[in-house]
Amino acid sequence: MFKLTAAERSTLRAEAHALNPVVIVGEAGLTDGVLKEIDASLNAHGLIKVRVFGDEREERLAIYETICDKLGAAPVQHIGKLLVLYRPKKEAEKTRSETRGKGLREVTIVKPSPSGTKRPTVTKVMVKGNERVTQGGSIKRAKPRQGSKKKSALGR
Repeated sequence: MFKLTAAERSTLRAEAHALNPVVIVGEAGLTDGVLKEIDASLNAHGLIKVRVFGDEREERLAIYETICDKLGAAPVQHIGKLLVLYRPKKEAEKTRSETRGKGLREVTIVKPSPSGTKRPTVTKVMVKGNERVTQGGSIKRAKPRQGSKKKSALGR
């Protein structure tokens, strides 16, 4: 469990305001399955809300501290039956520019039947980085870049 400053906690509370609870702790309490689900949610989102059913405040506080200790999360807020937890994401998501134009990618092409009464045909095609799928479902290569006539005359 790591500590957050008051300013960090305040900004995280503001971000968490619009979130819905992603994990619900029921009557069985904090089981291994629930802990795995909370861990997966923290890996995916970083900031999550957990709803704990039960009327005992001390039990909810114990569950809150147990989750933070076992999963290395920081407690952000505890209001009633809602717990807000934060843990920085482990993996940085790849941006579109990093994945663009590298190798083959699989594209699913769905073409409707000519009569419109039968099922559409679905084909999966491997497309290279310089190819694209048109509206009609055919594959076209990107046009080669036009060069400058002046630069080619100068030998550049």
